[in-house]
Amino acid sequence: QVQLRESGGGLVQAGGSLRLSCAASGSIFSLNPMGWFRQAPGKQRELVASIANPGKTNYADSVKGRFTISRDNAKNTVYLQMNSLKPEDTAVYYCAGSRRGIQYDYWGQGTQVTVSS
Repeated sequence: QVQLRESGGGLVQAGGSLRLSCAASGSIFSLNPMGWFRQAPGKQRELVASIANPGKTNYADSVKGRFTISRDNAKNTVYLQMNSLKPEDTAVYYCAGSRRGIQYDYWGQGTQVTVSS
């Protein structure tokens, strides 16, 4: 069982940047892919970005060119660098990991990101 813990959320003005971190209690080497999701009030949870091992990445159209996902297997950590933030990026962001690439099996508790206009 792997536990995931997100950090790095907060309040930022539009146009600003944040970097989210997801630290795992165990090895993430076999978790493939790892992903970041977000859920805004009244909306469904959506996949923001995912990264396989090795590092093939995938992004939602709404964040392409602004967000970058990366993973450091040695540190058992996944990152989400978020630049040029917009108010519509406001949401709770969740880290997740998949054991077999079929579904996401492990989830963090989430971290709030609020972007003010």
